[in-house]
Amino acid sequence: MAKLTSNLLIFALGGVGEIGKNMYVIECDDDIVVVDAGLKFPEEEMLGIDMVIPDITYLVENRERVRGIIITHGHEDHIGGLSYVLRHLQVPVYATKLTLGLIEAKLKEAGILNETKRYLINSDSEITLGEIKATFFRTNHSIPDCVGVCLETAEGCVVHTGDFKFDQTPVNGQTADIAKMALIGERGVLCLLSDSTNAERPGFTGSERAVGQALKDVFHSASGRIIVSTFASNVHRMQQVIDAAALYNRKVTVVGRSMVNVMTISKELGYLRVPDGMIVEPEEANKLPAERVVILSTGSQGEPMSALTRMARSAHRKIDILPGDTVIIAATPIPGNEKYIARTVDQLYRIGADVIVGHGPTGPVHVSGHGSQEELRLMLNLMKPKYFIPVHGEYRMLRMHGILAEQVGVPAENIFLLDNGDTVEISGGKARYGPKVHAGNVLIDGLGVGDVGNIVLRDRKLLSQDGILVVVVTLSKQNGTILSGPDIISRGFVYVRESEELLDEANRIVTQTLVKCMEENVNEWSSLKNNVKETLGRYLYDQTRRRPMILPIIMEV
Repeated sequence: MAKLTSNLLIFALGGVGEIGKNMYVIECDDDIVVVDAGLKFPEEEMLGIDMVIPDITYLVENRERVRGIIITHGHEDHIGGLSYVLRHLQVPVYATKLTLGLIEAKLKEAGILNETKRYLINSDSEITLGEIKATFFRTNHSIPDCVGVCLETAEGCVVHTGDFKFDQTPVNGQTADIAKMALIGERGVLCLLSDSTNAERPGFTGSERAVGQALKDVFHSASGRIIVSTFASNVHRMQQVIDAAALYNRKVTVVGRSMVNVMTISKELGYLRVPDGMIVEPEEANKLPAERVVILSTGSQGEPMSALTRMARSAHRKIDILPGDTVIIAATPIPGNEKYIARTVDQLYRIGADVIVGHGPTGPVHVSGHGSQEELRLMLNLMKPKYFIPVHGEYRMLRMHGILAEQVGVPAENIFLLDNGDTVEISGGKARYGPKVHAGNVLIDGLGVGDVGNIVLRDRKLLSQDGILVVVVTLSKQNGTILSGPDIISRGFVYVRESEELLDEANRIVTQTLVKCMEENVNEWSSLKNNVKETLGRYLYDQTRRRPMILPIIMEV
């Protein structure tokens, strides 16, 4: 694809009209800057898919102009796709201390750490990316070391907030840099890209510190073991669990690979304060009295293979949930995960555990890391943008954020609601919708990147719904007669022992079809297979109202 002619082009390859796989592109003349490179977890119909990342075809085709990737913070939906992207784009990565630590662990696992240029930044950094200058401002979120990005281009300043809220009492004592945001706004913001996740929620998002007090209240009243499940990268939540455990003389054991990794990195970099001897292995925790144990676990979204879900099914190798345990699910469901969480909670109750989801007896055990409507209005008022692009959220969230922007004075014609691949073109201070760029999903299945597409997913869906029927026939090479078979193998379609009549008739139909083809001198394999599939498919649908995948295997000897 040739370079799109525009002074300034802004678009998303992921992260608008959806939750996750955030990737935003700011292009000015010969320079391209990428903000974030995340993943999202598969939707229900993406059978067998492990994760989804943005399609970066446009960036690969313009790789000589990509100056770098700036990462706003260390959540998976902002860094999870980076190791895949960097295999195709050998460009420098800029991130804050904790974010860079989490990124380096991913790059090391992918075997590309040494080939990747990595630069440490903070909220006071200034970097030059071609003709674009980038500065940063500190924000609050559910993980430390978050920044917003201000990109000074020839057309004007483009600001990306990253994920943010305004927490007046943050756990780490670092409030958002409101003065710096106001200064950026006073200097003039051409275009603002702002987090829309909580655009439908009125008021302000609660402080993370309120969660700490609610956890302490639960710890005070719990007589047995306490299991706390939260997002693996919620370092502030981890800290508050550790603080509550220390207050009530409990040891902490951590289960779930991602949570162990984040805790290890956060401790090494000084973002987690853990008393000596507090963290114990699961085997040691099993030997301690119940009232001395806290288990910090992944699985707050009910993921089938997560630690909490396996514990709820009594399928975890090291930890079992016991009657009298208190399980705290300190998270809200990501849209689409509600039924998985409900299923896990139901299993926990069956075991005899006490379960607290979202809100404890005295306060919330979870607050969002994203700003609600009043905070979104505050960001808009601080930045005073000429043009506004709501990002990071499903379309209804983007629409609501656009309404909030109108309420604080941004003209409706200056608000752009995008889908992935839609562009905003700004030239001479005037913005309009520009030409669409290639964007979409790349599906990751095991070690396969992009080798599973819609056709494969359709086949998987068909197999999961109606099963497969394999028809094996051996023909004579000399005269085309049937030497053996047809042998019919059913998997996921019908139970063979209870469907002998059906399969006998299917066998007869296949034989009859092949004989008829031979009589009509139809002996090309593809034609034989299609005839078998059509006639057998019609019969099976008439008898069962199901459409199994029919796989004819014809051999000649």
